Amino acid sequence: MLHIRVSTPAAAALVAVVLLLTTGGQVSEVAYGRAVAPATQPSAATTGSAYLATHLYFGTGRHNGQPPITDEQFMKFVADAITPRFPSGLTIQQGRGQWRDRSGSINREISYELTVLYPTREARAHNRDIEDIRALYCSMYGLESVGRADVNAQADF
Repeated sequence: MLHIRVSTPAAAALVAVVLLLTTGGQVSEVAYGRAVAPATQPSAATTGSAYLATHLYFGTGRHNGQPPITDEQFMKFVADAITPRFPSGLTIQQGRGQWRDRSGSINREISYELTVLYPTREARAHNRDIEDIRALYCSMYGLESVGRADVNAQADF
């Protein structure tokens, strides 16, 4: 059994991330500074088909004293630019984001996370749609970037 002793919550979180990365997600419990590897665990994905989950991170803060992008503006962008490309479905979550811009300033803003799932075999076709969405949002609102993360997933609907 693996025992790790840490003294702060931040260190415990770091240990948990390292263990998850190095064990391929095969850590069943991280609590009170102790990590316990499971004896046996079934395959994580036993149902569904191979999909990609693309997460896009849209900020709403703008530069040069311009007002932030409103919820109404963002939802219109979703309706006009995203829904036609992903009519089968999508998920949007509102949150608070933080990032460092090119000048080195830390920006805090209301943000939106968009998640779209699509079969892995359609990845090449959807890559163009996703990159077009990112470029359009940046050009419409004068932003530096829209974050993107692609994650392999098993999905069933």
